Amino acid sequence: MIIPEPYRIKVVQPIKMTTRAYRETALLNAGLNPFLLKADDVFIDLLTDSGTGAMSDQQWAGIMRGDESYAGSSSFYRLAEVVERLFHYQHTIPVHQGRGAEQILFPSLVERAKQRGASKPLFISNHHFDTTKAHVEIAGGIAKNFICKAALDTSTYSDWKGNLDVAKLASEIEQSGAEQIAAVVITITCNSVGGQPVSMSNIQQVSTLARHHEIPVVIDAARFAENAYFIKQRDPLYADKSIHDIVAGMFVNGDIFTMSAKKDGLVNIGGLCCFKTDKTLFERVQRQCVIMEGFVTYGGLAGRDMEAMAIGLQEACDEEYLRSRIAQVEYLGEKLQRAGIPVQTPVGGHAVFVDASKVLSSVPSTFFPAQMLCNALYIESGVRATEIGSLMMGRNPVTREQEPALFELMRLTIPRRTYTNNHMDYVAESLVRLIEKAPQLRKLVFEYEPEVLRQFTARFKEI
Repeated sequence: MIIPEPYRIKVVQPIKMTTRAYRETALLNAGLNPFLLKADDVFIDLLTDSGTGAMSDQQWAGIMRGDESYAGSSSFYRLAEVVERLFHYQHTIPVHQGRGAEQILFPSLVERAKQRGASKPLFISNHHFDTTKAHVEIAGGIAKNFICKAALDTSTYSDWKGNLDVAKLASEIEQSGAEQIAAVVITITCNSVGGQPVSMSNIQQVSTLARHHEIPVVIDAARFAENAYFIKQRDPLYADKSIHDIVAGMFVNGDIFTMSAKKDGLVNIGGLCCFKTDKTLFERVQRQCVIMEGFVTYGGLAGRDMEAMAIGLQEACDEEYLRSRIAQVEYLGEKLQRAGIPVQTPVGGHAVFVDASKVLSSVPSTFFPAQMLCNALYIESGVRATEIGSLMMGRNPVTREQEPALFELMRLTIPRRTYTNNHMDYVAESLVRLIEKAPQLRKLVFEYEPEVLRQFTARFKEI
């Protein structure tokens, strides 16, 4: 079934194809790291869906209305009203992006956990993303991932591969003590396991267990609308519910949420750190915001950015938009699967994740097989992708040993309202050609390795 986009194209931006020789030189100059490529040297950019989507005419009109007052901007109050109406959280702090929310929230959660007796506060999640894990560790905490067993088998279909393993959470609480746990973080959808959704029942079970032990529940809400759409499609109990009702049903189970609005907020910059009722913690984090981000009613954003975010959050809940958005991701995933390319199944909401450990089964994780595929795809086609695996997982902050990664995935991340299915056809055909050459690819080792979030600026050489 063809699902047409519920919009028409009003402005276009040219992109250019380059030669293979040009791309080989460009990638070598970038240290064999696609993050360090110039955007002008990329034909189709599937590096990330963060801030790369197209804004609507209403959002651009909102930018013109933005109130740039330093304090008390009317654009802030419009944003806060949308947050309260969609999520039913009373206290809003705008930030420049999701990691801005983490850097002002996590130190306060660590401090509060230590006041309650924690020696080394734990953050338990279905799966922390790379920047989230880094901010936990920088704040003095330890990040633990309790993803459900079904997620580990990329070839087998399961509706809710993003679920947090409730039994493991209960065991951790019993063994470590509730006072040791600073927060439980539910990431919706779960990016690191393939953009997989979390079921409503799992969110409810995790929340019930955490609240019984007085552990705060933080929702990492970057892709909240996509998760709500999956719940509507896959859970018969919610088939007749609106996306707004499902969003409210998810967020009633949290105490705090952080959000990179550069995803389902449909903006190029911006984020949120919001609190349902905990005014004491909210005020503590507000103080951190003034130090790290900016005044509490702009938080590192211009008024026009807050105006665009308020509109984007509402547009993201439009069911016709979500149907088209997720159908395009499925379109690419199905083309790859028909060609025999192993991907995380079912296909997630924002990206197709190719299982590099199966494509390059003879390559140990220490040589970063997914990064090898990303580099080869760029040279083959001009398409830029990113690695979700051992490179992103990084090293243990204490021992400096490589952290074990659950997956070695190449993420083909589709920006919102940006590319057509013709672009997806080109990506699929390019990857099919590349897979035939996979045995010829060379392994990678570091030439330069940063201590934290190394995947962004590391440089490599082939061996």
